[in-house]
Amino acid sequence: MRILAAHLNDAGIVVVDGDKILYREPGFALLEDDHIVTGTAAFASAKLKPRRIQNHYWSDLRADSLTDRRFQQMSAADLVSNQLEQMWKQVSIEGDRLAIAVPPYMNSENLGLLLGIAAELSIPVAAMCDSAVCATRRHYERAVVVHIDLSLHSSMLTRLMQEGRVQFERTSVIEGCGLLLLQEIWLKVIAEAFVQQSRFDPLHTAGTEQMLQDRLPLWLEMASSSAKLPLEVEYRGVTHHAEIESLELVAAASPVYQSIVSNLRAFYRAEEIPAIQLSDRAARMPGLAATLKTRVGGEVFLLEPGATARGLAKRCQIEAHSGSVSLARHLPWDQSSIRVEVDVAGSNGGRPTHLLYGHKAVSLSGKPLVLGSQATDNERWLDLQQDMPGVSRRHCVVAAENGQFVVTDHSRYGTFLNGHRIDGSAVLQTGDLIRIGTPGFELRLISAEDHSGS
Repeated sequence: MRILAAHLNDAGIVVVDGDKILYREPGFALLEDDHIVTGTAAFASAKLKPRRIQNHYWSDLRADSLTDRRFQQMSAADLVSNQLEQMWKQVSIEGDRLAIAVPPYMNSENLGLLLGIAAELSIPVAAMCDSAVCATRRHYERAVVVHIDLSLHSSMLTRLMQEGRVQFERTSVIEGCGLLLLQEIWLKVIAEAFVQQSRFDPLHTAGTEQMLQDRLPLWLEMASSSAKLPLEVEYRGVTHHAEIESLELVAAASPVYQSIVSNLRAFYRAEEIPAIQLSDRAARMPGLAATLKTRVGGEVFLLEPGATARGLAKRCQIEAHSGSVSLARHLPWDQSSIRVEVDVAGSNGGRPTHLLYGHKAVSLSGKPLVLGSQATDNERWLDLQQDMPGVSRRHCVVAAENGQFVVTDHSRYGTFLNGHRIDGSAVLQTGDLIRIGTPGFELRLISAEDHSGS
């Protein structure tokens, strides 16, 4: 009897038998009049037949009818069932059982429906475990690990505890910042290069747009190792050429990368050393690993393809049990530990010098700066000059620590950095926005040059 392991991330559903990858297909469905096509075959028609494509059914798994009137007799659950059935037929033999690595976008209601679908298909589910836990097979000594992966429609960050084993702590799903958005951004950059350099618009026809999408993975791989990216598309017997700088792809993706950075920085307390673990899918995004290293600090660790499913396959025997299946949020390590030797002050996103409130710039040098609703003796205070709901008397403090400026929350209501509530404390960088209260005071971190000696 085998226990196969599946990672149900719709950007690339993977099934492994031990180390061997048996199945790797995206969560795409093409709804033809008389049948359904799923996976890579559906993705290959995404630009050719966009109105017949569905790709939200894994991330929005429900039994309700699809909103498309032509296919109202179908639901997301039907599409999941179809792809799951095709997958199991392709990979399984008699007696196999399935362990599932569950991505953060699936809630308890989704999982209940998934288990019901698996039961109807006679797929015996042996275990379920959080996907970030499955992917983390080693102890990152002295550091706090956050696992990052991309789905079709979201970026997913999971902070993990390491008390004797890897354990789920909390997660953040950044909607609208997934692989499909990045692909659309890069397709526009590439198409614009063709228009400017060869006067050919590859987005003018569905066929050439599909051609760009099909070639994009190879171009992204080339961009990771080359400063310039040569591009080529053939249309009606004519070959069109263009070239772009790899850094153009990184710059175009910066809004998505910045969303990931902002969420990730709020995950880390000021005194913690980041161990940032990227899935192979996230690692293939040009410039993402370097951006995280620069803006967040710590060390970045890149996982191999299929790492999440493999991590579950190697350890699910320990967790599998008969009877009902519940979602596991912890697993033992099965690989050697890594000692992360990184200075806490290693990140370099720009060291601020002043806090800007309204039109007043307040220097951060000197004594700690207290923000709140009531001043106390012998402390440097920023007078906000009005009452605001959700502001504590001594709400938060900005002070120098280990060569950086750190904001520390002392409130009941929370201190927000770039829109995300911090977990006790966070390192500040130039351009950051601190918010306290509701609707809140907003204070921008700036860097001002010192011209006193000029």
